[in-house]
Amino acid sequence: MEASVKLVPLTKANFDDVRDIYRDAICSQGLAFYNKDQIEAWAALASLPGVLDRSLKEGQGWLIRKNYQNEAFAVRYPVDRLALLYCRGRSARHGFATRLLFQIESDAFREGIDTLRTEASLFSYRLLLKYGWIVDSCERIKIGGIDFCRYQMFKKL
Repeated sequence: MEASVKLVPLTKANFDDVRDIYRDAICSQGLAFYNKDQIEAWAALASLPGVLDRSLKEGQGWLIRKNYQNEAFAVRYPVDRLALLYCRGRSARHGFATRLLFQIESDAFREGIDTLRTEASLFSYRLLLKYGWIVDSCERIKIGGIDFCRYQMFKKL
């Protein structure tokens, strides 16, 4: 990573930034994968009480900070699940999601976790496939009454 880019632990003080990164990632990159209704429904989750709260409060996470701005984050919750992995549109394709993924996998491995699992969106499943994750199944879900497909995935560490 470049000198102005740092990997830092996620803390409660960063939760508002994380919600903003979440929204930005969906809104700035979503049209490549989703329609307008899907993007609006999904992005709205960032502001709904309780949706991200438990993962953020009880999970273990990391931020990528570039030039003192939080640009990407990942959270593992519970200990065997990659719960969240998001990157602002302006920082996409800079290796930040890959760096966060490797850190999450490394943390889990050091803690004795032998398999990680996740529910991957169309955003992340190709990245996960690239690094050895396996699609277990595709599931249909609804967010705000709107249909989505996501991938149940896992990786043996």
